[in-house]
Amino acid sequence: YPMALEKGVPKLLPLSAARSMFEPFNRLKFSQFSSYVDQMRAGVKYFVAQRGKKAVCVMYLDTDFGKDVLAGAVLQTEAMGMKVVATTAHKPTDTDFTAAVAKLREANCDMIALGTIVRDTTLIISTVRKLGWDVDLVGQVAAYDTAVAEAPGNVAEGYYAMSPSLYAYPDDPRPAVKAFSEKYKATYGFNVNYLGEAGYTAAQIVLEALQRAGRDLTVDSLINGMESIKDFHDLFGGTYTFSATQH
Repeated sequence: YPMALEKGVPKLLPLSAARSMFEPFNRLKFSQFSSYVDQMRAGVKYFVAQRGKKAVCVMYLDTDFGKDVLAGAVLQTEAMGMKVVATTAHKPTDTDFTAAVAKLREANCDMIALGTIVRDTTLIISTVRKLGWDVDLVGQVAAYDTAVAEAPGNVAEGYYAMSPSLYAYPDDPRPAVKAFSEKYKATYGFNVNYLGEAGYTAAQIVLEALQRAGRDLTVDSLINGMESIKDFHDLFGGTYTFSATQH
């Protein structure tokens, strides 16, 4: 990222919700997602305010990504006069979460914010279920995936995920979405997932910016094209607006 920005290369709508994708502000950086921090802040706020949760805990990957999710939980609990009760951190290669889950159970957590992706999310949910623990598990967009929802044994039933936009399932009744889903499966041999739809939306937005930039394309005209997009509706029900001060 720093190398690209140093060379004046625009970074348009990367498949990441890290804060660094748009903070600090840089005219070359554009993101289509709210950050992992903001997603988890919204999740914690909802579960505390609407569902009465009193003991928020966090399980997270010991990476920049996981620490963004942890930061969201910490910032929101502090804003509500609370503290994160307990945390556990793990490596991307870890597969046994029995001790980590037991630690949070002993801390009497009633909500666990997950800074996890697909495999570790599924393993953690499965471990919680095997131990017979009834606790709310709340992830974010990195684990908002059909691979989690379709994990063997229906273990993900009751798992929640915060997301900046909604996955349109292949049986969506909207004609344009249905046509897209059918063409995608015919082309690639499997159903599109949320990441596939997010990628398609990113392409739609960039094509719109290129059209607005015109034939004499420059970095400046491309950025102007992106910044002029207002209330752009993607195929799946999302709406996107950019400006000279909001990327």
